[in-house]
Amino acid sequence: MRGGWLDALRFIVAALIILHHFQASAPVHLAEAVHPVFERGGFLLTNFFLIDSGYVLMRVYGASVARGSMSAGDFFLKRYLRVLPAHLIMLAGLVTLVVGGGLLGFAPRAPEWFRWDQLPAQLTLTQAFGVYGGLGWNAPSWSVSALIGCYLAFPWILRGLVKLGPWSVLITGVALYLLANQLTWALLGYPVYQMPMGFGFFRALPLFFLGMCLAWFAQKVWIAPKLAGWAGIGAALALAFVQYFDKHALVSLACISTIILAAGAIPTPRPSKWVEKAAQVSFSMFISNEVVRIAWFGVANVLIAKFALPSPVQWALWAAGVAAAFVFAFLFHQLIDTPIQNRIRGWLKSRRRRAAAPLQPVVSIEG
Repeated sequence: MRGGWLDALRFIVAALIILHHFQASAPVHLAEAVHPVFERGGFLLTNFFLIDSGYVLMRVYGASVARGSMSAGDFFLKRYLRVLPAHLIMLAGLVTLVVGGGLLGFAPRAPEWFRWDQLPAQLTLTQAFGVYGGLGWNAPSWSVSALIGCYLAFPWILRGLVKLGPWSVLITGVALYLLANQLTWALLGYPVYQMPMGFGFFRALPLFFLGMCLAWFAQKVWIAPKLAGWAGIGAALALAFVQYFDKHALVSLACISTIILAAGAIPTPRPSKWVEKAAQVSFSMFISNEVVRIAWFGVANVLIAKFALPSPVQWALWAAGVAAAFVFAFLFHQLIDTPIQNRIRGWLKSRRRRAAAPLQPVVSIEG
C-alpha cells in the first residue's frame, strides 16, 4: 500500500543520505562535532537502500515476473529507464558546472574528484562492475550502477525463490549474505560491505537478494501488526543504541532487515498522499543531492573565503544548502523527472500492446 510506513522509510533514508553527504561540508564535520555515526551513516543507509530495493521490487514485480506476464527483458528495461534519464541529466549538469566554473576562473577545490578519465564509466553506469573509472563526479551513482546488475539478476533469482517455502527462503537469504561476508574476509581481508565502489555490484547483490527473500517471506507468512510494530520500534532503538559504540555491521544489518519487514507488515488504513509524494521524490533526492552540494558549496566557500564570514553565517549557509537539496529534488521530480517518466511509461505500454497484438491472418485469393 502506497502512503504507508514503507514509503515513509524511503523518504527518511533519502533525507538522511542528504545529511550524510552534507555533513562533511559543515563548518565542523558533524562526525567530529556530534557523533561518528554521521560518518558511518553511508554504510548504514546504503545497506538500507539496497535491501529495501530488493524488498520493494519483489513485492511490486515478483508475481508478474514469476507468472510471465512481464518478461525479464521488459522488467529490466522498465527499471533501467527509470534511473538512466535522471542520472544522465545530473551528470550533464555537473560537467557543465565544472567546465563553466573553469571558464570563469573557478577551479574545483578537489580536482582529483573531477578527472575526465573517470567520466566514461560513470556515464555508462558500469563503474560497479570492475570497469576502470567512475570515481568522483556524482559519486553516489555507483549504487545505481550496482543495482542495474541486480535488475538483470532479479528474474533468474526469482525462478529459484518461488520453488522454496518462506522459511527456507528467509534462511537462504541470511545464509548467503553471511557466506558472501565470510568469502570476502577470507579472500580479500575485509567484509563484503567494504567492497570498493569499483566492485560495488558484489557488495549490492547479497543485500538485494536478502531484500527479495524478506519480501517473499512477508508475502507468505502473516505477521501480526502489533508484533510488527513493536519489532520495528525495538529494532530502530537497538540500531541507534549499537551505533553509539561502533558500526556492529551484522547486528545493524539484522536491525535494518527487521525494520523493513515490520514496515511492510503494518497495515495502512489511511494512506497519506503526502507520504506517498515524499517517497516518490526520494530517488530525485538521492541522485541530485551530490550535485547540489558541489554547486552550493562551490559558491559558499568562495564567499566565506572572500568576506571572512563568521561561524554563525557559515552554519546558516550550510543549513540553507541542506534545504536547497530538498527543494531542488522536489522541483526536479515535478518538472523534469515525472514528465520524462510519464513519456517512458506511455512508450513502454504501447510497446507491450504491439508485442501482444495477434498477427492478422493472411488470405490468399487465387483467380
